[in-house]
Amino acid sequence: MTRPLRGAVPHDPADDSDPADDSDPAGDRDPAAPATGVTLAGAMRRALAASVAVHGTTSPNPPVGAVVLDAAGAVVGVGATAPPGGPHAEVTALREAGPRARGGTAVVTLEPCAHHGRTPPCTEALAAAGVATVVFAVRDPHPTAGGGAAVLRAGGVAVREGVLGDEVARGPLRAWLHAVRTGRPHVTWKLAATLDGRSAAADGTSRWITGADARAEVHALRAGVDAIVVGTGTVLADDPSLTARRSDGSLHERSPLRVVVGHRDVPSGFALDAPDVLHLRTRDPDVVLAALHDRGVVDVLLEGGPRLAGAFVAARRVDRVLAYLAPALLGAGPAALHEAGVGTIADIARLQVDDVRRVGVDVLVDARPERTVNGAGPARAGSATPGSAVPGGDGSPLREGTLHEGTLRKGAV
Repeated sequence: MTRPLRGAVPHDPADDSDPADDSDPAGDRDPAAPATGVTLAGAMRRALAASVAVHGTTSPNPPVGAVVLDAAGAVVGVGATAPPGGPHAEVTALREAGPRARGGTAVVTLEPCAHHGRTPPCTEALAAAGVATVVFAVRDPHPTAGGGAAVLRAGGVAVREGVLGDEVARGPLRAWLHAVRTGRPHVTWKLAATLDGRSAAADGTSRWITGADARAEVHALRAGVDAIVVGTGTVLADDPSLTARRSDGSLHERSPLRVVVGHRDVPSGFALDAPDVLHLRTRDPDVVLAALHDRGVVDVLLEGGPRLAGAFVAARRVDRVLAYLAPALLGAGPAALHEAGVGTIADIARLQVDDVRRVGVDVLVDARPERTVNGAGPARAGSATPGSAVPGGDGSPLREGTLHEGTLRKGAV
């Protein structure tokens, strides 16, 4: 599928009726829409799909989706956040809708921004278009860019929030919300293992434990994150390239920052012995994440090895686990996780399972630490808390109420 250009998300006007599974619970339909109109849940899912289409192209801005309904309840505009410097989702959707937006409803995955960064506030665009109602899923937690709902209400626009809030918060916005609330990138640990928890055979060979479908999904996952992190042990054992490739071997349009963590050198001639690879000579997860956050990284994929993964788990710096489990047994060989700071069963790192599904011949378990709520973990000493300083793109702190063009805020670029 070709990625939409500059945030525009084409839609088929003939498909403006709701999908069969978009039931209309009480209060879900726009009161201004006729019985044949689109439910707010249906419109929000279209906005969510638009945000999925641009996931991985918008950092440090959030991947937002927007749908505009006319006064009759028909979809007349769909948009998503463009790459940095381009229009926000609401602006793109309003441009597509044109005069049909007047008196209609804007449905947005994130609260419209009220801040003037490199682009004007989306609240101004919505008001100028004559939109009567704005519906959004998740409130913007950023202390500078948030507050759009209050601005819209003050201007006479009806506002409704929380439609499909949990579903949207677990989608493409997940990493951005986490970064704003905690002051550090969101970390997904991806592992591939046998059913007895081995990531390689006794002789160190590991290609391939999982099947082609799982490997293809991981490459698509890589294309949607900002950085991939591995330890020097994995580099020396596997010589990985950490590129995002399609099944035919060609590269995805976007490749993330490749990061090596550890004190050992990457041997000359290895795939990661390259000028565009960031080598952080530390094994402290907080040092790693601070360095990445200073570079505007929002979404991190941790691919190993077991010692580095153990360090992140022990530091409570893993926010999501994607475990690809192969229906196979090895009986010996390296475990997928090593020294995770658990010395007794009372300290076990329990996870909440969000999804389990088949991926070809393998099984994917999608889980998160039980402490995590909508991507935000507990505050630790030395870490930012919601509403506190968020590092800017040049590494300087962003104090609440100040402006910085490189920061993780919806109105930044």
